[in-house]
Amino acid sequence: MIVMGGIVGSGIFMNPSVVAKQVHTPFLILGVWLLGGALAMLGAFIWAELATRLPGAGGQYLYLREAYHPAVAFVYGWVLLLVTQTGGMAAVAVTFARYYREITGAVWSDSAIAAAVLLGLTAVNCLGARAGSNVQSALMLMKTGAIAALVIAGAWLGGGVIHPLPLLDRPVSLGLLGALGAGVIPVAFAYGGWQTSTFVAGEMRNPARDLSRGLILGVSGVVVLYLAVNFVCLKVLGPEGLAATRTPASAVMRAAMGERGAWWIAVGIAISTLGFLSQGMLTAPRVYHAMARDGLFFESVGRLSSRTGAPVTAIVLQGIAATAIAFSGKYEQILNYEVSVDFIAFSLAAGALFLFRREGRAPAGGKIYRAPGHPYTTALFVAACVAIVASTVFTDPLNSARGWGIMLTGLPVYWLWRRNAKKTI
Repeated sequence: MIVMGGIVGSGIFMNPSVVAKQVHTPFLILGVWLLGGALAMLGAFIWAELATRLPGAGGQYLYLREAYHPAVAFVYGWVLLLVTQTGGMAAVAVTFARYYREITGAVWSDSAIAAAVLLGLTAVNCLGARAGSNVQSALMLMKTGAIAALVIAGAWLGGGVIHPLPLLDRPVSLGLLGALGAGVIPVAFAYGGWQTSTFVAGEMRNPARDLSRGLILGVSGVVVLYLAVNFVCLKVLGPEGLAATRTPASAVMRAAMGERGAWWIAVGIAISTLGFLSQGMLTAPRVYHAMARDGLFFESVGRLSSRTGAPVTAIVLQGIAATAIAFSGKYEQILNYEVSVDFIAFSLAAGALFLFRREGRAPAGGKIYRAPGHPYTTALFVAACVAIVASTVFTDPLNSARGWGIMLTGLPVYWLWRRNAKKTI
């Protein structure tokens, strides 16, 4: 449930239409989603082994610190706070805003509504982990119900039929390859989040068994779920109709059950996106806390509230950064902004597995889960991450450059921080 909750947010409700704008046949659309699922599964295998070799709190931050250098880990935490985690939250908040406007007819901009919900959830999570987790649990149930309703109602009542031919929407060419690359970007975002489950590895009784199983079963379940949603969208709307709508889930339910069905699914989706945002508020501050513990961030960021036990400063910083990104661009722009940098960190963390195996890194007496097919599957995952980064740069160089610029500023910040820390000592 932690793995699936970290993955299933808003992407599956918005990104089918974003993908359909790039590739225009059922074969290509479903193929891109299946490809993204295969990539996520490879990542689950790798992270399951990483988590059992270094079963400490902090997840990816810890792997990068131990494999390379504290500077690399710092830059990861830096961009997690300023780009990847907050960018993903901003994109999800924009999704909430679009469905909220459809439900209520509000005239506010998407960015203004997204900012309001981000700041509201920041305040809730500052009240403590219990308040945040209670809200998240309730919203997770609503999310599951919304997806089940979409698939069942769309398949049974939505009508339509999938036309499997033609397989391709254009001749095999660089243009087709570029379109597939552009389609993979929103899919990669929709499948992202499985890595956040490793943040809690240090608090599990048997991470070698439970986390590895959870990663594999959780990602497998999401792949099935995502393919089912896309199949229903294609069946009911067709590739052209799917590409034309900004709210595909509502369009499917409108065809199946009329305006009342569209209204209810919009409510369910809008509420479910809040659960994903709440999950991000709960998990990511563990990384900022680990950075502060290593002396690489403000001491106050790692400090817990004496009254609520919540890392209030870290939560507030994250909420403010996500709000700023929500105001900075539209949904598709945020995807490129976030994915470009996130997959650099993925490729480095996966590459760490080569180093840990060579060193024989493992906890004393601990059982190690071994990623099947290594080193070939790990190398394939790294290559795929590099290709996705290249695709984001080619598709949207301006927003990719913004993300890269923030990432690179982390290096001088790290060295200045270390120098000041040594002077203090």
